[in-house]
Amino acid sequence: MSEPRNAVFQELAVVGKAFGSAKRLELVDLLAQGERTVEGLTRAADMGLSTVSAHLQVLKLSNLVQTRREGTRIYYRLAGDDVASLYDAMLTIARTRSADVERALNAYLNLPGTGEVGIITRQELTELLDRGDARVLDVRPAEEYAAGHIPGARNLPFDQLSSAVEQLREERRIIAYCRGAYCVLAHDAIRLLGGEGIQALRLEDGMLEWRTHGHPVEVGA
Repeated sequence: MSEPRNAVFQELAVVGKAFGSAKRLELVDLLAQGERTVEGLTRAADMGLSTVSAHLQVLKLSNLVQTRREGTRIYYRLAGDDVASLYDAMLTIARTRSADVERALNAYLNLPGTGEVGIITRQELTELLDRGDARVLDVRPAEEYAAGHIPGARNLPFDQLSSAVEQLREERRIIAYCRGAYCVLAHDAIRLLGGEGIQALRLEDGMLEWRTHGHPVEVGA
């Protein structure tokens, strides 16, 4: 291989290596929901501060994340929607092509054989929203909801869901969603509601896929 061509593939490998860490992928997964400080990522990922900082530097040097300063705080975000799309594509290919990924995901989501919750596609949800015929629940943490959510969705973080059960009994059609196809929060939310006798569905994937497939996003609390 010629030296110039080799240099091209060496640079491509830098991006590939940035995705070649389970911990970095978890940080990318969180940043796909919205920007966060190092401290916020440390709490959300349950990693040490030095570990998070080191992995963020790798992602930054690979030009996959960018930063902005606000006072004494530094916020990290994905460098662009194309990075989120790349991550989404990787998740889809991994689940489709790797039986090991599918088995690990099913075990994490407590599937199958233990009562898979009912699902609704993005297209079906779009039609329901156009008719105003659904109560959509975003069960992610409040900071992720504020960074971007499905228009009209109500933020009800999973850890607050049980206290709102009585209010939800009055809703005719409930749809829950969370971060994406690899997120357990919506599954657990539907199971919790089902245990209370409230019928609900979950979105087939989540906010990552909603955004990367060009659906409208609303920002703010």
